[in-house]
Formats: sequence, structure tokens, C-alpha cells
Amino acid sequence: MDLLNGIERKTVVSLMGRENDRYLAPLREVESYWMALCGAEDVPLRSEIDPRGIEGALEFAFLIERISPRLAKLRVAGSHLTDLMGMEVAGMPLSALFAPEDRERLAEALEALFSGPAVLRITLRGESGFGKHPLEAELALFPLRSDMGEVSRALGCLVTKGRIGRTPRRFEISTVRVSPTPSGKLFPRQDQPTPPVAPAPRAMAEDAAPFTRPSPERPKSGTPYLRVVVSNDD
Repeated sequence: MDLLNGIERKTVVSLMGRENDRYLAPLREVESYWMALCGAEDVPLRSEIDPRGIEGALEFAFLIERISPRLAKLRVAGSHLTDLMGMEVAGMPLSALFAPEDRERLAEALEALFSGPAVLRITLRGESGFGKHPLEAELALFPLRSDMGEVSRALGCLVTKGRIGRTPRRFEISTVRVSPTPSGKLFPRQDQPTPPVAPAPRAMAEDAAPFTRPSPERPKSGTPYLRVVVSNDD
């Protein structure tokens, strides 16, 4: 009997593993594609992204653009995000997909994504409520460079497990993992302030002269102090 129970347990684990593999397959496809594009510059260009390279994951994929150090908006999104929100999401901030209380945590993660740059992997759970069934999700974000060279874009993939139910479905953050890019190379941040200019050496500077208000000079004799100009123009 114990042997049978052992066989049953192994069978269940195997089936669950296969289901988990199917659930995460689009995310792995996007990650493999991005990794293949990483070259000498480490972070690929946005213009290098070809939808045909992630054809099996297109409905789960999206592109975001950095609009401030801690905020990004969706530029292009697959149909799965539209299904989750019950509306077209292009142009919306990425934070619209998250519960209000977790948006600050998302902002911190986005800052790491773009300023590192780094790869983000975030485990999510759907908000509960009437008509909202249990929903698990995995989100991955991979940095991209714009044509100008700064890291201000990212390729993302969001997969879910469970019924979507009543929309919109927003997510709470369970865990956030920040990983270096393949080479671990760090790029200079694009929003660094200009370093202050060092003051000139003292030997090259003159002492400041005290300011003395000049006394008004009297006009020279025969020279009018004021001159009146008459104009006959209307």
C-alpha cells in the first residue's frame, strides 16, 4: 500500500510539473530570445526586437518605455494584458496592472531595471473580490536600449494561471528578484546630474573689492541735465 501511495504521489508531482512548464513556457521563450540578442553591448537595442522571434509568446509579451526614473508606460501589449484589464492597455502606465499598495514596490523595481540595468522577475497574485477567482502570475522584464543608447525600454512577459473572471484584474506582489544582465556590466545612469565645476585655485582669483555707492555727479555747466524730446506723431 505504501508503494502504491508512493507511485501515486510521484505521478501527481509529474503532472503538476508538466502543467507548470506549460504555464511558464511563454516567459521562457521571451527570456531565451532576449538572451540570444545580448551581444558585446550586453543590452539589446529596442529596434532589434522582431515579433517573429517570440511568435509563440506574443499574446503574453509587451514593451514598456521609461518616462521617469520610477515610472514606465506600456507601448505595445499582447492580447493577454487586454483580457486581464478588460480594455486596451497601450499607453497606460505599467502600474495600472498593480494594486495601489504595491505600486511603490514596483517603482523601486523599475528603477533597478533601468539604472542597473537589471532583469526583473516578479511573482504575483491576483487581487481577491467578487467574481475574481484565485489567479497566480509571473512577470519578467528585460532591459533594452533606445536608438540613442540609453537603457529606457524593456521587453516584458506576463503569464497567469487560473481563471481571469471579472475584470480588471490587478496584482499584488509576492516576491521581486533583481538579477544582473548576462555579463554583469553596469551602464552609466542617464539621469545623473552634471558634476559641479571645481572652483578656480585661489592663486588665480582676485580679492573681492568692497562696493561703494557712487555720489551723483552734477551736470557740467551749459549742459542740460534732462533733455525733452517732442514727437508730433499720433
